[in-house]
Amino acid sequence: MSEFSEPWQPSTAGSVVLRWSSHPRCVALARMELRKALADWGLSALEDSAVLILSELLSNASLHARVSPEQVIETRYFRSSGGLRIEVHDGSPVRPQRRVPDPEASDGRGLLLVGALADEWGVADRAGPGKVVWASLSVPLVRPVERGCP
Repeated sequence: MSEFSEPWQPSTAGSVVLRWSSHPRCVALARMELRKALADWGLSALEDSAVLILSELLSNASLHARVSPEQVIETRYFRSSGGLRIEVHDGSPVRPQRRVPDPEASDGRGLLLVGALADEWGVADRAGPGKVVWASLSVPLVRPVERGCP
């Protein structure tokens, strides 16, 4: 099985759907594809947070979903009028759980980061086996500089 089965295509509908194996290198490739989509959609202001959220969600699916080798993990990126929604679909019914990490541990903070960076996130059932873990980001409002008047 190849690492990903669909090349990225700019989408006039504002969505990108890609399928990945659980190979660790796929996380970097998925980040690259998300960066392309964000640039295409004029949402580069969300890049840092979006890429970190995607990395955490896709890494969790790759490590913890326990999918069989023939199953794939699917990422979906959706542009909206106010921002972006990232979804990671996998075939495992096991839902991710936030945990309090050991201060000395090198892992266990992913969902805490997702919660801190995303406007909202969650887990839902999907058609067929498994689940979808999603996160939404809004474009930050840029306010004009207020000037005092004498």
